[in-house]
Amino acid sequence: MSLLIITGMSGAGKSRAIDALEDIGFYCIDNLPPQFLSPITTLSKDTAIGKNLAIVIDSRSKDMFAQFENEIHHLKREHVDFKLIFIDCSDEELLNRYKETRRKHPLMDKKEVSIENAILKERKMMNSVRDDADYLIDTTFTTAQQFRQMILDMIQDAPLSRMQIKLISFGYKYGIPTDADILFDVRCLPNPFYIPELKHKTGLDQEVYDYVFSFDEARKIAIQLTELLKTAIPMYLEEGKTQLVIGLGCTGGKHRSISFVRYLSEHLSFPDVSILTIHRDIDRKN
Repeated sequence: MSLLIITGMSGAGKSRAIDALEDIGFYCIDNLPPQFLSPITTLSKDTAIGKNLAIVIDSRSKDMFAQFENEIHHLKREHVDFKLIFIDCSDEELLNRYKETRRKHPLMDKKEVSIENAILKERKMMNSVRDDADYLIDTTFTTAQQFRQMILDMIQDAPLSRMQIKLISFGYKYGIPTDADILFDVRCLPNPFYIPELKHKTGLDQEVYDYVFSFDEARKIAIQLTELLKTAIPMYLEEGKTQLVIGLGCTGGKHRSISFVRYLSEHLSFPDVSILTIHRDIDRKN
């Protein structure tokens, strides 16, 4: 049985996640009250539906959401095989999205008419659940297509019983990935942006990659990072961590950071570990 339980902040992208999962054959249930979680999993256990089931539980259940953690712990005690995915987004971006769509936040009512306060209230509700998540996806800076691909990669390329490592290239000028467990800053290295023939290329182009690693300093840092991660990742596995997000940042997220993600993806390999590469800011206009 492949059971995904999806939760997170309202407006962060849970509906898009459901759409992506349905496209690859998951049976999806949206806005399920937490108290129905155990009965649904029991009912679907020996059916075709139970082979690929995704359930969304979030703050739309209002006061009933308080039982969510108890239900999660009950599934664990019953040895139900599931993964909890938390979809997050910065409060500022959530506010912008609600203002653009003019939709009502689920926690807004006659007593609470402020979107800002509703987001803050939901954040407090979600803190402990977020800490328990097996997978954390932050959609603050991702496009709809990038987010969809992240969901598909997570399911198709990383069996749920394995550890998933996400290598994310990003530009510091656009903010750091808030879901990153480890951050490396490669802005100390020569920047291809200032080479006219490389300026409008990216680290996916071999000319840029070769330029970045033409410097002894870059090769030395890359080797040391690789050795550090080869030492640390087995320790994360031993601790039972199912997802590790490693961010590599340069100024604009197009040259040095992408080159380093390429390097690490080619030099890191572990049994029972899936490595995904994400170039967050590659399509941004400078």
